Amino acid sequence: MNILLTNDDGIQAVGLRALYHGLKRAGMNVQVVAPVAEQSAVGHAVSLSSPLRVKKFEEDGFTGLGVYGTPVDCVKLGLTTLLETKPDIVVSGINSGANVGVDILYSGTVSAATEGALMGYPAMAVSYDSFKPEELTDQGDYCAELLKKIPWDRLGDKTVVNLNFPAVPVKDAEELKICRHTRVSWQDWYEAREDPRGHKYYWLNGVMPKEKISPGTDRDLLTKGHITMTPLHFDFTDREAIATLEQSFGI
Repeated sequence: MNILLTNDDGIQAVGLRALYHGLKRAGMNVQVVAPVAEQSAVGHAVSLSSPLRVKKFEEDGFTGLGVYGTPVDCVKLGLTTLLETKPDIVVSGINSGANVGVDILYSGTVSAATEGALMGYPAMAVSYDSFKPEELTDQGDYCAELLKKIPWDRLGDKTVVNLNFPAVPVKDAEELKICRHTRVSWQDWYEAREDPRGHKYYWLNGVMPKEKISPGTDRDLLTKGHITMTPLHFDFTDREAIATLEQSFGI
């Protein structure tokens, strides 16, 4: 199995390295094209007004290409130009921080996988429910085995499998649950602060209200310690609204 591996935390991130080694241990051919710098929450951004430069990373047991660009840049450039072997699957992660609910719109991790799917490849995004992961070896191995079990040829066209791990060791996690994503939005606010020179700046903060999270959705199950899997299909058409508008306009 040939894998294109990317992420949004950067090519030197703990999660990407854990997933790289897990896939390699499973006997897979892994080609890495990932951002040089962290690109969290850039969504599906594409570089249009600046050139993309590439740097090769070679360290003990690791080889990959770092791109001075966004996660989607990495996938586009990798699939069209950089890769010597076309992948069977595009994998993005392991991200620091869960990607559940509306996060899938903001996430560079999910967007990289989505770009792979839009370009016709099976794709999976992987995240971990902590912003400070230290050891993700078991999660990397879990992903490698899971990739072999997913019936990729029977999933719908342009489907992204979104996988999230709770912030516990894999052996302590509850069983895998296949579920829908929560529809709850973040409640955001900005904290006003001052830098050492007295200039004001703002720092985003927010919560996903627990009382609004429906039981059995990704955020609910992840909080309860389950590994969650949500198939995503990016068709934003509101079909009920089409019917309403057609009726209103007499079409």
